[in-house]
Amino acid sequence: MSDEPQGSVGEGGLVDRLDVIEEQPLAARADAYANLHEQLRRTLEGDDDHGRS
Repeated sequence: MSDEPQGSVGEGGLVDRLDVIEEQPLAARADAYANLHEQLRRTLEGDDDHGRS
């Protein structure tokens, strides 16, 4: 049994994704990091923003 939630990429997947981001040009890298940050934030916060006003 794993502590990792279902559908989670896991540490290896995150490292692979970071490697891909690092190979991109600077402007694309900035956008990719922003998208990754938002995805991680949603995951960590349980994506419960829809219930807030």
